Amino acid sequence: MTKVPVSEARNDFSEIINIVSYRGDRVVLQRRGKDVVAVVPIEDLELLEALEDKLDIDAARKALREAGKKGTVSWNKIKEELGI
Repeated sequence: MTKVPVSEARNDFSEIINIVSYRGDRVVLQRRGKDVVAVVPIEDLELLEALEDKLDIDAARKALREAGKKGTVSWNKIKEELGI
């Protein structure tokens, strides 16, 4: 993984894009020595999004199971309790 100061990345942005897209490397941009953002290959982003989707689906299934066991409360009941 390559680390590049933001100030340098401004001047070499097309080179950074080439490094990421053609070599598949990840490039971390730094401001004042701290990592602030990463430029990653599209395949990495797609994998990350697929993992996030799976986690969301798992959480939704868990919530549905819990609602099936404990029951639910109607929206009107909640509004009434909150005085809305």
